[in-house]
Amino acid sequence: MAHFAKLGVGNIVERVEVVSNDIATTEQAGVDFLNNLYKTRDVWKQTSYNGNIRKNFAGIGYKYDQTRDAFISPSRYPSWILNEDTCQWEPPVAYPNDGQIYKWNEADQNWTLVE
Repeated sequence: MAHFAKLGVGNIVERVEVVSNDIATTEQAGVDFLNNLYKTRDVWKQTSYNGNIRKNFAGIGYKYDQTRDAFISPSRYPSWILNEDTCQWEPPVAYPNDGQIYKWNEADQNWTLVE
């Protein structure tokens, strides 16, 4: 099955639809099918669960970045940094690797041990 993200204002994903591979033999064929189905001229971009295209699987609220040709989730925290290779947000401090559970503390911009 092929998946397509409908883009709205600001290239924000509004919905994700599934189209049979028999129909979506190309990205354009899938786009044409969806626009014919809904009788619209919406902007659709194909997305992939395994990240083969456009870096990340699109979700509602994600942004399609045309320059990077990637779907990018909203940042979880203002301090997190976009990894240009994966187009995923990463904390400015690595998660501790000591087997304990931590949560991000935005005020301190560090990991806090969960008691």
